[in-house]
Order: sequence, then C-alpha cells, then structure tokens
Amino acid sequence: MGQPKMLMPWGETTVLGRVIQTIRAAGIEDIVLVTNSEIAGRITNDDLHIVLNDDGEMLTSLQCGLRALLGSPSSILPGQDGKGQAEAALICLGDQPQVREGSVRLVCEAFQETKSNLVVPSYHMRRGHPWLAARALWDEILSMREPATMRDFLNRHNAEILYVESGTPAILQDLDTPDDYLKHKPR
Repeated sequence: MGQPKMLMPWGETTVLGRVIQTIRAAGIEDIVLVTNSEIAGRITNDDLHIVLNDDGEMLTSLQCGLRALLGSPSSILPGQDGKGQAEAALICLGDQPQVREGSVRLVCEAFQETKSNLVVPSYHMRRGHPWLAARALWDEILSMREPATMRDFLNRHNAEILYVESGTPAILQDLDTPDDYLKHKPR
C-alpha cells in the first residue's frame, strides 16, 4: 500500500478504526489489538488492550493475542491487565473494515447457543472472518510453529467447525492492494 493500511482513511475514521467500531457495535467490549510498534504508537483509543507483535505474521499475532487473554503479563503493555477469563476468542482481521456488525453478532451468538469449539462465517461455502476459537483450542494454537498457518489449523479441525452463513461477501474481503482499498472504500 505504500503506507500503513490500518491507518488509511475510512469514512470518518481509519481502516482499523472502522473494524474496532464494528466489533464494539456488535457488543464486544474487551478487545485485544495485536499490532506492530509503528501502528501502536499512533493509536489514540486508550481503552484498548494493545499487544505488540513486530513479527507481523498472522500466527504469531494470534498467539500474542491469546497469551494476552490468558493474562500473561509479559505480553501486555504497561498499565494494562489481562483478565484471563475469556471463554473464546473472536479472531478479526484489521484490514476488513467492510465486515458488518451482523456477521460479528452471528458468529458470537452461534457460540453462545452451541458452545462449539470453532465457529466460522461462510459465504457461498467459503469460510471467512471473523471466526471464533473456544478456549479449549488455544493450547494447540499456542503450540503451532511456522510454517504452519491458521488455514492448516482450520483444515485440521474442519469436521468440528460450526459454519454460519453470513449472507454477505464482506467476510471474504480484505484490503491487500491499493485496488482493493479503492474498490471497497466508502464514498
């Protein structure tokens, strides 16, 4: 993108700001934001739990976030605290500002109703984000090492996944190129 895509304008906020607004609108208050030092230094929202991961890989970011949810003091910035009480983690991508509140609620409500270990939104039989992993699976995720990916993890657990039809392709769309940004950006 030639600049930090999470901080690019998106309506009245930024790409990342819109993702956070959507998550909050869906009723989620305890948000752990895993990001790099450059982005973290520009975040002005003081009620976020910010965890640093300068590695930048999705697997290590997810692992950092899970350790924060488990209350590992070494993974949380000074002045913040990990509660260690979460039953599940909703895994959201910071570059999906077009994801809708209804999709987030759908995944969370499916977990609340079923307590399924994995809840994944789908659109036309394709899985997307955000998806949810119950605490029972966190140790397995934390023990993963590259070159393993979260796609490998989901494929390994495919028979256990509760798929919920989102009704929108937004769960599949992220911003990887300037064309993606221009195509999806609000007018």
